[in-house]
Amino acid sequence: MYLGSIVEIGETDALYGAPRHPYTRALLSAVPQPHDRGKRERILLDAEIPSPLNPPRGCKFSTRCPCAKPLCHEVRPPLTGEAGGRSVTCHFPFA
Repeated sequence: MYLGSIVEIGETDALYGAPRHPYTRALLSAVPQPHDRGKRERILLDAEIPSPLNPPRGCKFSTRCPCAKPLCHEVRPPLTGEAGGRSVTCHFPFA
């Protein structure tokens, strides 16, 4: 969840193995893994978290997303279902 909205849903192994939303990737990059010490790239998000009382116009994550495009700042993406029971709220999810 980000600012009270679901960004990604899926089976645990699939979600941890290949997150599709940029926020999910950033969250998982912050989880310590002893076997990956120093090998995993930490994703640091820029900008301040927007106010939940006054979220951005389009995607709520667009102000901090490293993949945001103009569409993301204008149109809120729907939660779309995908193969394998996955769902993601992103215009440009990772493959």
